[in-house]
Amino acid sequence: MDIEFKLSTELVESAYPVRPPIAEPTDSLGHVFEVLQSRNAGCVLICEAGQLRGIFTERDAIRLMHRGFDSAQPISDVMVEDPITIRPGASIGAAILRMSSGGYRRLPIVDNDGKVLGLLQTPGILHYLVEQIPKTIYNLPPVDHPVMQEREGP
Repeated sequence: MDIEFKLSTELVESAYPVRPPIAEPTDSLGHVFEVLQSRNAGCVLICEAGQLRGIFTERDAIRLMHRGFDSAQPISDVMVEDPITIRPGASIGAAILRMSSGGYRRLPIVDNDGKVLGLLQTPGILHYLVEQIPKTIYNLPPVDHPVMQEREGP
């Protein structure tokens, strides 16, 4: 089975999604910074009544630190509202396309009601790809007497 077929048929759950840290929209920015640090996380998903409302990433944190911030202000003031998401029935290939076209390193996985089921991250996708590559390479036909295009070495 080739890698392109697997990327178009295997679901995002195969790419090692993680359980993301979650905060409420009313939580303070200082609290969210503590969650980022204590969980060694790259983002916090902001949920209200179980529904995804926003995301706050380390990129957002760096921008805030650069311009200054009030740690008591609610995260809802600075979060990215209605982030791009993906459904659990989507393929890994669809997730990669969505992430690469938007420049995202993380993609919340949500059900039809907007409830967070997990978080797909670049390291999880890379882990999946690394697992698949040896299977693809080992299934390539052998090459008799390969011809070098250039001399090796200096």
